[in-house]
Amino acid sequence: MTSSATRRSNAEVTAVRRIGDSAPHSAFTDLVRYAGSWFCAFREARTHLSDDGVIRILTSADGRSWTSAAVLRQAGVDLRDPRFVAGPDGRLQLLAAAATGEPTKTFQTVTWHSGDGHAWGDPVPVGEPGVWVWRAAWHDDTMYGVGYATADPRFARLYRSTDGVDLQPWVSTLFDGGYPNESGLVFDPDGTAHCLLRRDGDDATAQLGRAVPPYREWTWTDLGVQVGGPTLLRLPDGRLLAGVRLHDGELRTAICLVDPDRGELTELVALPSGGDTSYPGLVWHDDLLWVSYYSSHEGRTCVYLAEVSLTG
Repeated sequence: MTSSATRRSNAEVTAVRRIGDSAPHSAFTDLVRYAGSWFCAFREARTHLSDDGVIRILTSADGRSWTSAAVLRQAGVDLRDPRFVAGPDGRLQLLAAAATGEPTKTFQTVTWHSGDGHAWGDPVPVGEPGVWVWRAAWHDDTMYGVGYATADPRFARLYRSTDGVDLQPWVSTLFDGGYPNESGLVFDPDGTAHCLLRRDGDDATAQLGRAVPPYREWTWTDLGVQVGGPTLLRLPDGRLLAGVRLHDGELRTAICLVDPDRGELTELVALPSGGDTSYPGLVWHDDLLWVSYYSSHEGRTCVYLAEVSLTG
């Protein structure tokens, strides 16, 4: 297998469709294939930071024609940033943040489970108050989630769970330099874990972390670029892709190649995007990269689905 360090990669956006535009602000997406169908989750609200967020879940048989599968809401709660987790028991899990309070919001991670992608039941609080478990993934029979403190002192924390609900701290301080927050998390077949970590504030460069089981000890590489809304996907051929918002010049949502050996993030293609944009979901299906994301480049902030061809 040719490593990502030596392999040339090219990407082309072959199709883009607007699939979510029924709210004034539709954003913060994730994408999954489950039970032979597509599901895309995102937040609907008045604005980026308004307190009325609900989670809309769309479904599609072909990725082209979409219908609403569910709307998740809690009275007086702003539900934010839904993230799918495919569990080993065959159910589909969704993580999100429940934000309450004004003018200062407090955050509690909540989760739902579904056996069909349509019926989700009631949310269950998970993790610790004030630590937002933003991304999680299963490896073997264990789920790991990366959370971040939403108030000072700022840090990222690694959680571990055997049922996807009882999340216990596994590495209390995964990273604490600058303001670490959103993350992408993926596992190689040999168990190696990779974490792409966003940072804000004065030290706003992204970090790439790597660890081997039992994931107690991590090494970090400063990528030298600022990203937003990161997610990671390992392709069947071993290449590691990231979907991010890039800040160098014009804001855009981009697909990047990650080289964990060299500590490099290389942009492959920018999606049609601009302004308030990012938070992509990535799925490899039928030899194409399918990407959900949101953007305001056409005026109102809407959700899009792109198909990206990768060669090389």
